[in-house]
Amino acid sequence: MLFGKEELVFDLPENEAPIRLMAECDVEKPDFKAYYGEDRVRHLPLNLPNLSEPQVARHYTNMSARNFGNDNGPYLLGSCTMKYNPKLHEKLASLAGFTSTHPYQADETVQGNLQLYYELEKQLCDVCGMDAFTFQPAAGAHGELTGIMLIKAYHEDHGHPERNIMLIPDSAHGTNPASAVMAGFKVVEVASAENGQVDIEDMRSKIEKHRDQLAGLMLTNPNTLGIFEEQVDAMTTMVHDAGGLIYYDGANINAILMQVRPGDMGFDVVHLNVHKSFSTPHGGGGPGAGPVGVKECLVPYLPKPRVLKKDDKYALEYNLPKSIGKVRAFTGSFLVCLKTYCYILGNGAEGLKNASEGAVANANYIFRRIKDRFKVPHDNPVMHEFVISGDWQKEKGCSTMDMAKRMIDYGMHPPTVYFPLIVHEAMMFEPTETETKENLDLVADTMLKIADEVENNPEVVQSAPHNTPVGRPDEVKAAREPILKYPEK
Repeated sequence: MLFGKEELVFDLPENEAPIRLMAECDVEKPDFKAYYGEDRVRHLPLNLPNLSEPQVARHYTNMSARNFGNDNGPYLLGSCTMKYNPKLHEKLASLAGFTSTHPYQADETVQGNLQLYYELEKQLCDVCGMDAFTFQPAAGAHGELTGIMLIKAYHEDHGHPERNIMLIPDSAHGTNPASAVMAGFKVVEVASAENGQVDIEDMRSKIEKHRDQLAGLMLTNPNTLGIFEEQVDAMTTMVHDAGGLIYYDGANINAILMQVRPGDMGFDVVHLNVHKSFSTPHGGGGPGAGPVGVKECLVPYLPKPRVLKKDDKYALEYNLPKSIGKVRAFTGSFLVCLKTYCYILGNGAEGLKNASEGAVANANYIFRRIKDRFKVPHDNPVMHEFVISGDWQKEKGCSTMDMAKRMIDYGMHPPTVYFPLIVHEAMMFEPTETETKENLDLVADTMLKIADEVENNPEVVQSAPHNTPVGRPDEVKAAREPILKYPEK
């Protein structure tokens, strides 16, 4: 409770959320019933474990020691860019001048925050070849949905509500079709060619078939196989000629920073997972940010408010008549965007370029070391990530999941498994630019050891992991029947 006006937090029945109430009352004897009602008062004690402070401290300390993150070792999740990010950025984001501000403050009292948003927008426009950005979306998938909503608003504003077909490659991230459907579009899948890139002829035929209803194309480049779409110019031209717009999934932008810009490739809208590619460690449930950049034709539809500069002052502009409205409260995850700002300033254009080159070099190094022991869908140079298949090992009784579990015994986080869906028994590795050669060799050596184990001692792989508190949980049951509260007595 606070002193003076007290903040009362009332405990509700299990199926209801807590209610907070500001009321003037006696600190020692708050009259819950007067403010809350007899039927809302708990008469039985809370069913909480009776633990001492040392027990609680040791519990959470031991739990934290079981976690694995980039501070522990290689974190190889493909298409998720689990790169190490500077601790300095966390320190800068914790400065009181940033953490003590509130979104409801008047614009004139948060000029520094608004200036940061304004300058970061210019930076990201330069990096991506866009004309404007919004920082409202909370994460990548939220940014996808926002970008697709902008395309929808554009077509409706231009008198073409019938344009409701969105082309999406079969190698796309699963959030792409989900975002398109949530925005009201129908998804038409485009096949991949034998080289792992979009089948340009299949795309051409589907554009012609749906020409009058075509809203646009969602594309990741490089794609989820780690391959750069060499015919991207032809694809964007075909879609534009048919009256559609093109969305860029920026999940893999770490591979091309300052090498080529989405805007220069012909994309009209792009989302960035800045909590992956531009500082702020990814994962752990948040926070995140998924800024969306657009070309001039989509600027009028951006969410409001936008940060604009007027007479050397920064202000939140709400008078945007064609805006799709808010997609989230306030202007977005400010501290995540702040760390993005620090990352760009700290690296500069040359540093971002070096990061992309390092990511590509590291991925190719591991790929070349291990590819002969695994089935590979495409034996070509890759970008920042690569995909191998465990089909050969599966024939000997060890699945991709078995091998991923075995990697835990060797002290590293497994890669993404069973994605993309177009590769059977897929394993997707993304080492990022932040891993040393020693760690790259550690990963490669581990995979070669596991391949040997599959050949000579498959049981040790099938029963992995062996040195964790929990071995092989029923993951389907855990997902469908999670235990989310302390059990009743």
